[in-house]
Amino acid sequence: MPPPLHILWRDEHLVAVYKPAGWLVHRTGLDAGETRFVMQTLRDQLGRHVFPVHRLDKGTCGVLVMALHSDAARALSQAFEHGATHKRYLAMVRGWAPEAIEVDHALKPDDAPADAAVQDAHTRFRRLAQLTLPEASDARFATTRASLVEALPTTGRRHQIRRHLKHLAHPIIGDATHGKGPLNRWWAERLGQQRLWLHAWQLTVPHPVTGAAMTFDSGLRWPGPADWGCEHPPTDDATVSPCADWQRLFAQLPWQETPAPPP
Repeated sequence: MPPPLHILWRDEHLVAVYKPAGWLVHRTGLDAGETRFVMQTLRDQLGRHVFPVHRLDKGTCGVLVMALHSDAARALSQAFEHGATHKRYLAMVRGWAPEAIEVDHALKPDDAPADAAVQDAHTRFRRLAQLTLPEASDARFATTRASLVEALPTTGRRHQIRRHLKHLAHPIIGDATHGKGPLNRWWAERLGQQRLWLHAWQLTVPHPVTGAAMTFDSGLRWPGPADWGCEHPPTDDATVSPCADWQRLFAQLPWQETPAPPP
């Protein structure tokens, strides 16, 4: 039986949970052998029906909101459809990404026919930290570079962040579809785990009844100046936190924080 999900916030209308990497939001024929589903686990955990209003890819971890009754589901689904939400993601990508860049690059739906129309897609990216390791992941280079990038999508196309970062030639580490296989395998061996390094960090939605803006945070702590590249992660609840993978990533690698742009 899958472990219980970490609940970030709940009232009688909606619930926000931390979706672990590797879990599907709901059952699908594409992963017939999968046994971990957020909908079914949360339904059993709460003892009531839950309604999906948006999705996260199987490999993505972080904030996921579900409605607790059909009226709330309708209101929240409309908010996502009409762009009345704000999403903030964190990704680990290949190379040193630009310090700040906006990508306005239309996308076709995945698996769409060749004559399918493209859809507007827009994402703002900002590099938060970068590193250079004195180890070769590619025989053409003596070092390996990576960045931590904040992504703020203003449209909600499927795999939008992943495809936009591929478009920038800075694919997400661990992205089997849009990334680089040899590099993904190198990082999986280097970090001791194979996963997609994409995190749904923060989500703001209008409350389905009151309309008030509700911001849900995954709980991932951005390191302070003394925390970067520490040999040991913070000793409070980092080992049991659902964000523990990311906290270890911050602590165990020699990241250098990118200075914030001037106001």
